[in-house]
Amino acid sequence: MPLTPRPFASLLAAALLACSLAGCGTINEKLSAGMGDYIPQWAGGLPADAPPRPGTAKYDDFMKERERKRLLPADQRGDDPAKPSTPSGLNPVH
Repeated sequence: MPLTPRPFASLLAAALLACSLAGCGTINEKLSAGMGDYIPQWAGGLPADAPPRPGTAKYDDFMKERERKRLLPADQRGDDPAKPSTPSGLNPVH
């Protein structure tokens, strides 16, 4: 059975779509892991106060310091007094 141009074109389009979707999946997996580190904060990258990524030496130090602070009494933790203390996260307006 010979292929006419119309079924051949739709078969080619379906194959192209399947290959492009399969290619995007592998690219995103490899690039998305560390891409946020290189995007500036103003463009939607990581904020300046974001914790380090798991698996790094800085992350281990961060978790040790966090655990140390958790075990201290609340009045000795040295939390930033400039941070709002209300549950909504906003300072009250008077």
